[in-house]
Amino acid sequence: MLTPRYVVGELSYLVSAAAKPRNYMFQPPAGARWENCEYERKACRIYDARRTARSIALESGGFDIVQAPTRVVGFDDPEAVAKDYYPEIQELARRITGASAAVVFDHQLRVRTRRAPPGDFGRCDGATPAAVGRVHNDYSEASGKKRLTLTLPDATPERPFAILNFWRPVINPALDAPLAVCDARTVAAQDLVAADVVYPTRTGEIYLATYSPAHRWYYYPAMQPHEVLVFKTYDSRHDGRARMTPHCAFDDPTAPTDAPLRRSIEVRCLVLFD
Repeated sequence: MLTPRYVVGELSYLVSAAAKPRNYMFQPPAGARWENCEYERKACRIYDARRTARSIALESGGFDIVQAPTRVVGFDDPEAVAKDYYPEIQELARRITGASAAVVFDHQLRVRTRRAPPGDFGRCDGATPAAVGRVHNDYSEASGKKRLTLTLPDATPERPFAILNFWRPVINPALDAPLAVCDARTVAAQDLVAADVVYPTRTGEIYLATYSPAHRWYYYPAMQPHEVLVFKTYDSRHDGRARMTPHCAFDDPTAPTDAPLRRSIEVRCLVLFD
């Protein structure tokens, strides 16, 4: 039996901020709020991407799904992930993009420990980050360029590059809190707002998104551990291709009530083009 053409899920959009939006990832200084901005939950249609055939691809809509079985059994040991999983993702990145080089520079294991609406950006309070329910893109124009300098200091700024996120469910299918991605072609520049994410030793910049009825959202129902959702979070090329892909987790109303709590790993990879 076919799954529904779409489901309706609540996605958390930026509403307003008195200044540049700021979110703390650790206990903020005395007198400071965890965040200085407000969000609103919008009921959005989230379409079944498995039923779109090839109408969406990485270079057009900003995302795609690939079959990518892994030899890695567990992802709890960060050193083992770097040693065994990073090379797999780098090889996959080169294969699907045609890039001449690929460098994984970061990963995040996310684990939901209780059933609650996907929340903030995963504050560093000693717990494993859970699903992020706020619409965002991992990089802004400024931080995307900065990431190239941080990862490959010797790379020339003019060399084309992109930053990809490789998202995979771990152990169980992603029935609980799957990831929704927005077709990059439906996102206007004015929908994206630069925001600070404050860590104990550094401050990063991302894009939050304000709501637009033009946004068209997709997800891949019941993603399996051998599948990887790959999406762009930055592309230095301004030639009409997808460059950034807003995304966030949501509660799928069709998911079984006893579905295993979501465990997922996301890997960020920088790819270089000749």
